[in-house]
Amino acid sequence: MFVKVNAAAVQGIDATMIAVESNTTGGTRYMLVGLADNAVKESLERFFSAIKHNGITFPRKACVINLAPADIRKEGSAYDLPIAIGILAANEIIDSEDLDRYVLMGELSLDGSLKPIKGALPIAILAREMGYKGFILPRENACEAAVVNDLDIYGVDNLKDVVEFLNHKLELPKTEVDTRSMFFANINGFDMDFADVKGQEGVKRALEVAAAGGHNIIMIGAPGAGKSMMAKRLPSILPPLTLREALETTKIHSVAGKIHGGYSLISQRPFRSPHHTISDVALVGGGTFPQPGEISLAHNGVLFLDELPEFKRTVLEVMRQPLEDRKISISRARFATEYPASFMLVASMNPCPCGYYNHPDKQCVCTPSMVQRYLSRISGPLLDRIDMHIEIVPVPFEKLAEIRRAESSAAIRERVVKARAVQQRRFEDFPKIHCNAQMSSKMIQQYVSLDEEGQNLLRVAMQRMNLSARAYDRILKVSRTIADLDGSRAVQSNKQQPKQLSLKHNLRLPKNLPLRQKSRE
Repeated sequence: MFVKVNAAAVQGIDATMIAVESNTTGGTRYMLVGLADNAVKESLERFFSAIKHNGITFPRKACVINLAPADIRKEGSAYDLPIAIGILAANEIIDSEDLDRYVLMGELSLDGSLKPIKGALPIAILAREMGYKGFILPRENACEAAVVNDLDIYGVDNLKDVVEFLNHKLELPKTEVDTRSMFFANINGFDMDFADVKGQEGVKRALEVAAAGGHNIIMIGAPGAGKSMMAKRLPSILPPLTLREALETTKIHSVAGKIHGGYSLISQRPFRSPHHTISDVALVGGGTFPQPGEISLAHNGVLFLDELPEFKRTVLEVMRQPLEDRKISISRARFATEYPASFMLVASMNPCPCGYYNHPDKQCVCTPSMVQRYLSRISGPLLDRIDMHIEIVPVPFEKLAEIRRAESSAAIRERVVKARAVQQRRFEDFPKIHCNAQMSSKMIQQYVSLDEEGQNLLRVAMQRMNLSARAYDRILKVSRTIADLDGSRAVQSNKQQPKQLSLKHNLRLPKNLPLRQKSRE
């Protein structure tokens, strides 16, 4: 008897339908074909153990299982359930009448219980698009898949429950999730607040500008100045995720297996902070079995690179293209996939190896050559893609001892949301542009116009600092964001900007740092 069971394979962040075809044959040999890897081939052994443990009738006929289309490589153990159901249906142990109405995925344990899988959300989206009635999967993934409406989600614990359900002996409860209420209930649940940060008003202003326009930013300062502390509080002032952004972010985390039971939709912007020992493949994604990297997991959120010069040169250089294109294309001999990577880069570093260059109290013990070697670990092209450079000076005791709380993240976030609303109206005719940092050169000419005084100021800056054409565009983008925060339609020159806020990009030599080193006695 020939039977077909519906399954799916995840490619990139999207799913492709896979037909698990089972046909009984003479003999005693079970054969699995269709470009399956070792994990898929081992599913037969897990199947035999599961049916024996649950008292299910053992199939008496041999079977050939084909995973179609055969030219797509099948990876992982999520095909255990459709293969098991296909064998049982081909041997007429299961009623195959309703099989074509469902998509089945799940990993089998030796006792027949179902373990969670990766990529449940994109599979559920595909099942709804193709008109299937329901999706049967492990209970741990049910809330994740229930985000998709107009599709019956059945979370099961055991192979026996699936068999009895298909034989109409058991009614499985449908998993239903109120996506909107869960999403909006957790949208503002932040553990960290800018109200706890004493002093550093110039740095807070720079982070506010960066959050309002989606600009990349690097913080340079001595150890203990508060770089990591403020970077971790940045998500609390970013605009809330929209439902579309939340769905896209959840898909990426679902494919990577980062969604745990009980969670349906990611409601807060991701904050990823990889260790400096990370490899280039782990950062951008790929590998033998392609998986999203850290820059894709930070999509619609923040990627924080602490101690930037400590990262390997090759790791930093692979970020050049994603910072410009906001996507990562991974091409190998056997496959090519694409992951979104629209993130906000936040980096921190010390100004020198000892960390005390420009420190108000401690003296730097580094020679100019040591500082130069330290700064040269970061290439000029990468620094050129970072819009804002901010210097952080340690907070004095008087500021630390203040009892008065600083401005809260909610107040800063309100201004950021208003600035983003202005940008949304400005770019409503451009569906792929959401903030000022994503503007093209043509759009900059259209939306950013400088008066004569501003032109002269920018000309002097370009000549003195030897800035590139890319830096020129980025200065205009940041100026447009500052104007949006101030509620100004035009970009106006302002000589009263804080000295700490710098758009400088050239950090090749110690003398090029904006602040002067304290003279030694």
